[in-house]
Amino acid sequence: MGLHMKFLYLLVPLLALFGCGESSQQAPASATEKNLVVGFSQVGSESSWRTSFSESVKAEAAKRGIELKFSDAQQKQENQIKAIRSFIAQGVDAIIVAPVVETGWKPVLTEAKRAGIPVVIVDRNMALEDDSLYLTRVASDFVEEGRKAARWLMEATEGKCDIVELQGTVGATAAIDRMAGFNEVIAEHENARIIRTQTGEFTRSKGKEVMEAFLKAEQSGKSICAVWAHNDEMAIGAALAIKEAGLDPGDDILIVSVDAVPDIFKAMADGDTNATVELSPHMGGPAFDAIEAHRQGKTDIPKLITIQGDVFTQATAAEEYAKRKQ
Repeated sequence: MGLHMKFLYLLVPLLALFGCGESSQQAPASATEKNLVVGFSQVGSESSWRTSFSESVKAEAAKRGIELKFSDAQQKQENQIKAIRSFIAQGVDAIIVAPVVETGWKPVLTEAKRAGIPVVIVDRNMALEDDSLYLTRVASDFVEEGRKAARWLMEATEGKCDIVELQGTVGATAAIDRMAGFNEVIAEHENARIIRTQTGEFTRSKGKEVMEAFLKAEQSGKSICAVWAHNDEMAIGAALAIKEAGLDPGDDILIVSVDAVPDIFKAMADGDTNATVELSPHMGGPAFDAIEAHRQGKTDIPKLITIQGDVFTQATAAEEYAKRKQ
């Protein structure tokens, strides 16, 4: 065999070797471009607003190419803690939590922090002394929602009203803060007061059940000026109870609530409820923005990102319902 042929036989394996080396160097680069993986622990699906919230986060994740691991807690904190620990074990890039209640989160969030996984709190709050346990919170100003509902009612009744209150889940931030904001405003009016208050657990069926009890206790509802419901689902349940009692909801008894779900606009258009304060379900975008900013090394992420909402009444209900219904 000639010298040139021997050289070629030696060269081919070397070229193959260099080619393999280039391929192996590119593999880690592609690995770093993998989709962001985020675990999302949701309260549950107790209302149409909550369902819209979940669907909005899922849609935003899909739009951004984020792999979202979704867990429905069915209104149980123990299910959320279990889900968060599962997310940690899976090594997700970040965790989003809409907490059932405010307390009892420190141990599991400490575990997430030790694992180097940032946590974003959405919607309801957590009672935490150490704000290093979470990256940020994305939420509406629940206290202001309560104030807005009360301001509308005080204007509609000229500050004279005996009110029954349908509270949300006991211990939930939305229930605590909406109550505080509402009470703050009516305290300024000596002829306005809450005569009965009880949890309706943020559900339509429980709201109806509690309203039925209120009506029986208050001279078949004759002494009730208005219903203040911490969410629309309970407000709709209350309207059903009022109808069944032979009264006209939205007229004989005013109804004001929070969320602005499509069904409440239908109820307002039909004259069955009067006003709602909007709670936007679109919190996924700001939550993912914060996570991505954190991954880029940014340190100026605020601890609270506030979502604003307007007050809607019967005047624009039909128009809004046409826009929002599925």
